[in-house]
Amino acid sequence: MRALINGLGGFTGGHLAEYLLAQTDFDVWGCGLSPVLQTDLSNSVHYRSIDLRDPVATIELIQEAQPERIYHLAGLAAVHASWEDPWGTLEGNVRPMMNTLEAVRHLNLACRIMVVTSMEVYGQVESSELPLKETQTFRPNSPYGASKVAQDLVGLSYFLSHDMHVVRVRPLNFIGPRQSDQFVATAFARQIARIETGLQSPTLRVGTLAARRDFTDVRDMVRAFYLALEHCHPGLAYNIASGQVYSIQSLLDQLLALTTTQVSVEVDPDRLRASSTPTLVADCTRFKTVTGWRPEIPFETTIRDLLDYERECTVLEKQQ
Repeated sequence: MRALINGLGGFTGGHLAEYLLAQTDFDVWGCGLSPVLQTDLSNSVHYRSIDLRDPVATIELIQEAQPERIYHLAGLAAVHASWEDPWGTLEGNVRPMMNTLEAVRHLNLACRIMVVTSMEVYGQVESSELPLKETQTFRPNSPYGASKVAQDLVGLSYFLSHDMHVVRVRPLNFIGPRQSDQFVATAFARQIARIETGLQSPTLRVGTLAARRDFTDVRDMVRAFYLALEHCHPGLAYNIASGQVYSIQSLLDQLLALTTTQVSVEVDPDRLRASSTPTLVADCTRFKTVTGWRPEIPFETTIRDLLDYERECTVLEKQQ
């Protein structure tokens, strides 16, 4: 079985590749923008450096790989950054997926395709609408959310028009080692690691701490992605979340409890982001019923593993 991971060089793609290599007999292929794959996976996967916004390069990749599973993870992931380049976000998220679907259609491949969108498609919801079901109206309140709505609906259109095996998943926040510091957990962990090694003054800069989020370990999430493509029904969309909600303050407190270094906390106005979206709580009954998936990694383990990874990176940085 050949599996192609679009965006293998990214945070989620790398974890998914590790899961597939460890838990299945899949022959794993992947692509990304980096010229080479800068991970230990380089000798275990077939990696190609391409820009999926290029339709010719995309069809050449898929023709070479001949995949039976495609996990489409390529794209831009930061909500706040989408306001800095709205069109770049739309193009960077929608066009690669469209080119992938078109390549599969053109080559007439019998493969399963997973489209990863986000619960940001629901956008501005009322508390009375929680927990969110997959039938909830789309009201995206950012360019990122709008780009995910477009991906979601394009995926549906190829199922309806061409009977392609497209499964759409809508995950909530997932975190873990190797994530960008554009995201809050890594931003905190990286600062703590740098403070411990003297690369940063002992002041940790934060944004809004009162916000509450549902967090899932990325390793649990990629297991969910695998199960989705093996068991979920094409044409349907599935919410995926842990069901465990934590305040950003509690996330920070758990990280600070793992260090013996004295750290002061200071609010940075540049990190404050207003949002009209309440704490999102998802109804994941549809997904859990079909797959039996449940998160297995405790939040405390996720936080510890994330901080330990950032510590390793910081030690290497200091040695350079």
